[in-house]
Amino acid sequence: MAQCRVTEIFYSLQGETRTVGLPTVFVRLTGCPLRCGYCDTEYAFYGGQKREISDIVAEVAAYQPRYITVSGGEPLAQSSCRQLLSELCDLGAEVSLETSGAMDISNIDPRVIRVMDLKTPGSGEEKRNRYQNLQLLTTHDQLKFVICHRQDYDWSVETIRTYQLQDRCELLFSPVHSELDPAELAEWIIADNLPVRMQVQLHKYLWQDAQGR
Repeated sequence: MAQCRVTEIFYSLQGETRTVGLPTVFVRLTGCPLRCGYCDTEYAFYGGQKREISDIVAEVAAYQPRYITVSGGEPLAQSSCRQLLSELCDLGAEVSLETSGAMDISNIDPRVIRVMDLKTPGSGEEKRNRYQNLQLLTTHDQLKFVICHRQDYDWSVETIRTYQLQDRCELLFSPVHSELDPAELAEWIIADNLPVRMQVQLHKYLWQDAQGR
């Protein structure tokens, strides 16, 4: 039986993306090959528990969810993640995948909404970006830029223009919590009339960095 290593499964409000604020079941898988400077889920790098995919799906189904998010760590670091995503889609809920963009996002069930990061220079992991993934994104998907400072912002704007990303998928700009003033990022976006959605991490304003929220 196929297994995934799981750090936690919990029910909360979605803190980001286009479904922000909606009750969502989160499946956080264990492990990540990246070490972003602003990472807030380092507890998911190690440990976790190997579980049968059927058991994971059964636990998620018990919540009767409308929305499900598979996160990490980096979920795609586990080859069995693709099977898990497909079986979660079979529950009839909207399923999203949060991925770093360093892993191949092809061959994922087309019902899954891919929410992919493009790592900015301030993350310390820009070199890990898999730019081939950009061609795989569709209007069904979302691309997130986590902004540490003005240099990250300028890099993100130039990257959007270079790859014409505004025509490919929904774009999300998120300030690093407690590092970049959200109002400052908002002013930059307005001044440049960018085709992006700004977001803050709702869960951090509600529960700070509490695990499982």
